[in-house]
Amino acid sequence: MTDYQTLKIEKDGAVDWVTMNRPEALNAMNPTLVAELSDYFGRLYTDHSVRIVVLRGAGRAFCAGLDLKERSNEGGGNAADENGASPQSGLVKQRSISEIVMRMRRCPQAIISLIHGPACGGGFALALASDIRIAGTSARMNAAFIRIGLSACDIGVSYFLPRLVGTSVASELMMTGRFIKAERAERVGLVSEVVPDEKLAEAAAPYIEEMLTTSPLGLRLTKECLNMSVDAGSLEAAIAMEDRNQILCAQTNDMKEGVTAFLQKRRPNYENR
Repeated sequence: MTDYQTLKIEKDGAVDWVTMNRPEALNAMNPTLVAELSDYFGRLYTDHSVRIVVLRGAGRAFCAGLDLKERSNEGGGNAADENGASPQSGLVKQRSISEIVMRMRRCPQAIISLIHGPACGGGFALALASDIRIAGTSARMNAAFIRIGLSACDIGVSYFLPRLVGTSVASELMMTGRFIKAERAERVGLVSEVVPDEKLAEAAAPYIEEMLTTSPLGLRLTKECLNMSVDAGSLEAAIAMEDRNQILCAQTNDMKEGVTAFLQKRRPNYENR
């Protein structure tokens, strides 16, 4: 699947600008968008030509979550419903969505989400699964699942949110389904900064520039080690991963180039070898 219907991919060197492109539906996740997001992030695992992904939404929203109108028309649900869907088929559909965030964390590329307007339910999950979040002033996010009779623990939200903002704030947001807006999101550390909506792409530029001055292997291993360290059972386990990464990086030509460039006060020219 390379010709996407609901994703717009714009390549700028080692950076992919990925736009969820269902503006008429506030980029709500219909089966096509779910399949295309899963396919795209799955392909990244072995695609080292891409170093950074910028994820955003077209129109007035980042992503309004699951497309309940289309799902209702199809008779879909999370488990059994009046149209005869079974728990087994419901679980297959459920996992097809949750697989997206697992692939986002598994892929070695840094992911920056530019969030404006609603980021609800599944859209909130996509933002949480990113490495860096920048919010527009219009951004408002919530764990919408609990407002439609489901648990708020869905698509990785119960994993990511307390690790980002702490258990108390996570419990508040998940047990009420209330929105967290841009200003508070920045205050509790959920987003890195808040800028006017029209300045989101511009705000991402320094992050991209700085990450592109790192070595390809160093950036990949940093994401991997951060993932592992969040769940490390001990300081010793985290340090063992860090030590491994440093020894691997230290044996590359890129590390030698990085030191030389630093001493010569110039931008490094990494070749990923």
